[in-house]
Amino acid sequence: MSTAKSTIEPTVFVIFGGTGDLNARKLAPALYNLFLDGWLPEQFAIIGTGRTSLTDEAFREKLLADINQFSRTGKAEKETWAKFMPHIHYQVADVKNAASYTEFGRRITEFEQEWKAPANVIYYLAVAPEFFPIIATNIAQSKLGADPERIRIVIEKPFGHDLASAKELNHLLGQHFNERQIYRIDHYLGKETVQNIMAFRFANTLMEPLWNRNYIEHVQISVTEQLGVGDRSGYYDGAGALRDMIQNHLLQLLCLVAMEPPVNFTADEVRNRKVDVLRAMRRFTPEEVRESTVRGQYGSGWIEGKKVPGYREEKDANPKSNTETFAAVKFFVDNWRWQGVPFYLRTGKRLHRSASVITIQFKDVPHFIFPPETAESQHQNRLIISIQPEMSIRLQVQAKRPGLDMMLNTVDMVFDYDGTYTTQAPEAYETLLLDTMMGDQTLFMRGDQVEAAWDLVMPILNSWQQRTSQNFPNYSADSWGPEVAEALIARDGFHWFTLPLSPKK
Repeated sequence: MSTAKSTIEPTVFVIFGGTGDLNARKLAPALYNLFLDGWLPEQFAIIGTGRTSLTDEAFREKLLADINQFSRTGKAEKETWAKFMPHIHYQVADVKNAASYTEFGRRITEFEQEWKAPANVIYYLAVAPEFFPIIATNIAQSKLGADPERIRIVIEKPFGHDLASAKELNHLLGQHFNERQIYRIDHYLGKETVQNIMAFRFANTLMEPLWNRNYIEHVQISVTEQLGVGDRSGYYDGAGALRDMIQNHLLQLLCLVAMEPPVNFTADEVRNRKVDVLRAMRRFTPEEVRESTVRGQYGSGWIEGKKVPGYREEKDANPKSNTETFAAVKFFVDNWRWQGVPFYLRTGKRLHRSASVITIQFKDVPHFIFPPETAESQHQNRLIISIQPEMSIRLQVQAKRPGLDMMLNTVDMVFDYDGTYTTQAPEAYETLLLDTMMGDQTLFMRGDQVEAAWDLVMPILNSWQQRTSQNFPNYSADSWGPEVAEALIARDGFHWFTLPLSPKK
């Protein structure tokens, strides 16, 4: 959420996993686009690391191909690439070998001597989670993380596999780094529409008087995916939808919707309010897990005219897997603002459409004054925040339909990014990498926030692990999930909301 280009100091990025998929698809294109837009300092260096032996030239060619394929700005222009390319370097490294870190230190010192200025150093751990403790410990023991003002370490999700492992990782990091050096990244928080939730809520007087249990009936947060697990079965079978999506992404969205107004926009004040939400959320008893949660696993089916396999038939999948690819949970936030208001969270793979939508449904009008024949077309007001694929915020209200009789219609008051702005929205990783350079932790999770989220979902995870599902797979590809997910919300008199496709989509 940084705003000032002039305050960016010389920076060295050390990317562990430099030859991996995350760097190819997200990090390298994000850094290149920041360079295009003038957000990188004049003095910067990118050091990619990996076990593969590559020259600087070969690594640069690889990143150029990745940028040409994955950058939102399209293929790199020759003149611009010629200016960006000399900042890219490669170092063969064994993350378990302390000698590799000595070499990092030597190269960082060379850059600082060349620039005649101290550099901020960002260690980005784009590697498998089992390497997080090893790399963090070696950075610290090699004296490369001692300056809390200039050294930062970025940790990708998953941050722990459960509450115990999250606490263990937090403890290890806390032994070697100051909390203000640790950037636990959740790319959802870097998305433009997600950031706009705070702007919409706290920069306007319109909604805040209505933003409570007196006017809001319920809240839905849906993040649905049309894709299956593909070749990620090895990772996904040890995670599942609850760990992979709800424990982090969806609970982060819930916190933004439910948090109290912060006193100011400093990182710790914003994160304090998010932790308050997680701590206020009602914990589940085993009986409540059965009543308030749904899990599912996709079977085979057809997606856009193509036959797709079920989860258990995916590459390298366990044919008897009990891992959920769909999860829906009804949460409550037990505080004055939200007491009694249900928050329904839903996520799943191989569903009918890929979309991320937050729906706030307001209560019905207290007294309906219009003729009885208009009642059929009358609907409650909704605020719909669409994160993807459409980026929009729309308020659904009732208005009179043209004509001589009084008939009501639902109309949308829409803020649409594409229709309002001509500039292309930055990718989430561009925002988060820039904030890391600026030392702004507002969009990053703090250790206590991670632990509070794990503490909330652990009763569900424990219950599901103790009870093997007897009916998996229980939904077909291209559906909206298992039928019991509809029953979960229908019992309260509601239904899952799906934003209609825009004509331009």
